[in-house]
Amino acid sequence: MNAQAPTAYGQGLSSQARNLHWLLTNLVEEVPGIRSVAVVSSDGLLLLSSDPDRSQDEAQPGERAGPRGSSADLATIVSGLGSLTNGAAKLMDGGAVKQTMVTMDEGSLFVMSISDGSLLGVHATPDCDMNVIAYHMALFVGRAGHVLTPELRSELRKSMESVQ
Repeated sequence: MNAQAPTAYGQGLSSQARNLHWLLTNLVEEVPGIRSVAVVSSDGLLLLSSDPDRSQDEAQPGERAGPRGSSADLATIVSGLGSLTNGAAKLMDGGAVKQTMVTMDEGSLFVMSISDGSLLGVHATPDCDMNVIAYHMALFVGRAGHVLTPELRSELRKSMESVQ
């Protein structure tokens, strides 16, 4: 089952912010196996989410929401994993981390660098097609990376704070 697409919290924003919401909505709706998505700033703050105000209690019968159902939890996990892999890359002189993938019995987690330390995180079902998800994440990053300016990050942060 796909995650819930963002809706009302994207209203009243700049055209660039609305475009990012649209890109996230398309990612969630078009790619099978995605449970939830979060875009996180370099300082670990949630900028965009596929389910900003949804909890496990609101999931449909038989459906699993994101980690404990909270986009804030996914943002924390994505930020921590990004920090860990960046630290490992520095210790190993490996250069910039482009993508991290964690496969688990009951799902997968993908983290991809966007720009200026921002990250795209996707929590997916265990039977997802990892290549398809990684491809669509790369498309999102390619389209979103050049518009994710400090001003836009600030606007997105404020819009997420008003939802929480």
